[in-house]
Amino acid sequence: MFRKRQDKEIDISSLNDIIHTSRKLINIGFFVAVICLILLGTYVLQEWHILTYLKELLGIISPIFIGFIIAWLCVPAVNFLQSKKIPRVASCILVYLGVIGFLILLVSAFIPSLIVQVGDFANSLPAIIEEVRNFGDGIFNKINNSFIDSSGIKGNIYDAVESFSTELTTGLPQMLFSAGKSIISGGLNVIFGLMIGFYILFDFDKINERIHDTLPMKWRDGYQDLSGRINTSLRNYVQGIILVMFLVFITQSIGLTIAGLKAPLLFALFCAITDLIPYFGPYIGAIPAIIVGFTMSPIIGICCIISIVVVQLLENNFYQPLIMGHTMKLHPVTIMIGLLIFGHFFGIIGMVIATPTIACLKVILTFINEKIGLTTMVKGEE
Repeated sequence: MFRKRQDKEIDISSLNDIIHTSRKLINIGFFVAVICLILLGTYVLQEWHILTYLKELLGIISPIFIGFIIAWLCVPAVNFLQSKKIPRVASCILVYLGVIGFLILLVSAFIPSLIVQVGDFANSLPAIIEEVRNFGDGIFNKINNSFIDSSGIKGNIYDAVESFSTELTTGLPQMLFSAGKSIISGGLNVIFGLMIGFYILFDFDKINERIHDTLPMKWRDGYQDLSGRINTSLRNYVQGIILVMFLVFITQSIGLTIAGLKAPLLFALFCAITDLIPYFGPYIGAIPAIIVGFTMSPIIGICCIISIVVVQLLENNFYQPLIMGHTMKLHPVTIMIGLLIFGHFFGIIGMVIATPTIACLKVILTFINEKIGLTTMVKGEE
């Protein structure tokens, strides 16, 4: 009787506060664990020079890597066609024909114009650098008129511009040759990757089953669950970011062409590529286009700014919410810290892979947390 009376006198609101605080502590623990794992991983990769070996290895097996990525991205489409009673071989052929047709259409539509614009831009580069120099003269003259001696700063900047101009002019043929060589080599790797990817795509489920069967029996259910979560999270992110990049490239090309900028496809492509970097990417991609625009004329520079701002508004309010949604479900602070850490250790490439890597770590930690039983315990108490 006394025991029942004690149970009735339990303060439900206090219990809810305790549960709420516990859930907050668990979330903080996840955040700290993710940061610690990132720091530990980057330290190990740097100290053991693992990235150097990985870079060489990826260079050798890049067609296999490309083929695996293509197959991995195409698996949902093949599975969808299979669900419509289409044999797997036919499903793989149809999906591949669609991918190859899209690539051919993309190359034939943009690459010739891009090559012409790059050539025109290279020819006009000395004049652009001279315009930048004249623009700097005007700014420094105004500063000098304001009783500030900027001769030292001016000399250092002009020496850097002169050095850059000389190196670019003398090394341009070699740069074009190297770029052409890289494009041809990359194109061959993509072709071999497409061929390898077809066979991987056809046997993708069998490969997954083989890995599943080699694991100990007690790990198999967990592997199936965890791999499914990681695949879903990463695939949604990769497919979404590719589509967002394509839309940014198209809309930015239109905007910069209307603005009157030289080589608009080149700058639009740069904006689309840098868009891979969250938060910082759009600003990195915008700077070259704005600088070149102002060297041509103030009106073109202002129009370039307007174009970039409009595209960013479209991306932030339409592309990202509609396409990406909340696929990664990461707090902005977590993404920012990840960008700073990965950017410090691995540069631009690190900033590109930071978000998907953190997302994978979060999925793994969430899975471990569920297996330990903390989440289940909290939900059960509620």
